[in-house]
Amino acid sequence: MGPFTLFVSRAPWPYYARPRVGEGEQTFTREDVAAVRARQAELRVPHMFEWVHETAPTLRDAVDAEVIEVPLLVLDRAAWRPLEAPESMGLRLLDADDAALAAALGVEQVGFAAAGTAPGPQAITERDAAAREQDAARLDYLRERFRRGTSVTAVAENESGPVAVGTLRPVDAVAEIVGVATLPAVRRQGLGGAVTAFLVEHALDRGIETVFLSAADDDVARVYERLGFRRCGTACFVH
Repeated sequence: MGPFTLFVSRAPWPYYARPRVGEGEQTFTREDVAAVRARQAELRVPHMFEWVHETAPTLRDAVDAEVIEVPLLVLDRAAWRPLEAPESMGLRLLDADDAALAAALGVEQVGFAAAGTAPGPQAITERDAAAREQDAARLDYLRERFRRGTSVTAVAENESGPVAVGTLRPVDAVAEIVGVATLPAVRRQGLGGAVTAFLVEHALDRGIETVFLSAADDDVARVYERLGFRRCGTACFVH
């Protein structure tokens, strides 16, 4: 659609519009954005946009909505510093039929609802409540992604099950790490960093050359920078 590509999901998973790749630097207008919004409304899909500011610097001013801007980071392999979880925690990858998947998604939901790195009261009770509310179709879709190898989810867990989670999404030699979250009750124990490091090691062992992620804010970005990620741009979202 003009200077955009609009992705439309055939699965229970929302997608977005983004600037077209390979078109050179575009000048975006409010009319361009409005046309995509109209098509999203017609298709009854979310009015979502995602882009990197440095590759589409005129788009932010063309969007008549709140734009979330967060640090975009890429792994500097020369600076990579692995981090292990505390001895009381175990790290592992989930498989497609893992009974802990709903609880892992519960951790993600609770962690992102209480944004930031500060500890809080939300713990196992909130995780389990969120796990019970997970949509069965979404769970089935994620399990199929696990089978295809297009999603790899890791958890840090104790005797109560998952308390931190993160997901790797590989495509050829590139992978994005998404959904890193820790239950607020166990924050500031290095669990988010340990899960991230576990996923990075998994990616590197399988020949992934580029690992990137976006951080919710500067405080979260510093956690990743201590592992060896460096800032390379600004990720922008309209959700």
